[in-house]
Amino acid sequence: MTNTPERSPERPAEEEIRFVGGSAAELSGVLHRPVERAKGSVLLAHCFTCSKDIHTMTRLANALSDAGFAAFRFDFTGRGDSDGDFAKKTLSGNVSDVVRAATTLIEMGFGPCGLIGHSLGGAAAILAAKKLKTVRSLVTIGAPSNANHVRHLFADSEAELLREGRADVRIGGRTFELEAGFVHDLQTHDVLDAVSSLDRPYLVVHADDDTTVPVTEAEALFAAATGHKSFVRYADGGHLFGDRALADRMTGDVVEWFEATL
Repeated sequence: MTNTPERSPERPAEEEIRFVGGSAAELSGVLHRPVERAKGSVLLAHCFTCSKDIHTMTRLANALSDAGFAAFRFDFTGRGDSDGDFAKKTLSGNVSDVVRAATTLIEMGFGPCGLIGHSLGGAAAILAAKKLKTVRSLVTIGAPSNANHVRHLFADSEAELLREGRADVRIGGRTFELEAGFVHDLQTHDVLDAVSSLDRPYLVVHADDDTTVPVTEAEALFAAATGHKSFVRYADGGHLFGDRALADRMTGDVVEWFEATL
């Protein structure tokens, strides 16, 4: 697939958008408008403990707007600049936030969209796409095929979390407070079933050296998908595609996918 397109010297300023999320908290988003009339729109959902400002999301949004798409990245409830209590986070809540963000794109006049979800945001994107007929094409990056997979990130604290109902957990070297409802809610979702019923183009993106979500999860997602699908697999990149050259290659492949499917 191709490299990421060159950045436009006339890139417009980013526009902050506030909207109401699935749990009634006010969420924060950033809309990247292309210089010319948008030829389509793409919604971006970040990973579990990340925010809309992580380089994975900003690089994708910039590349998409340079390619002529309106790109909308947002913070889930309780993360980044959004209101709400992260401790009360659930995957169901994330799905509702994605639905509300997609609705906000419609209300801004951008019509049907593409959807990108990274890591647990990818699981939320898959589950939300099943509810959203306005999503025409889907991309997941480093996403799990089983929502329960995320529990390994706080395995040392899960017993206390379930016993006490609320506990501090360590994820990626940082401390977060979670409620037991997060774990209980994970068990109500069947990501592979949602993938198998998708009737829209689906691109699976994953790196072989991802130690947070192993590439076997991507293989399961791809195998379960029954429609128009593609699997872009990188030898390197890790979970966050932190290397700039690798990130540019990945964003270029995602842009090319949406140019072909939106």
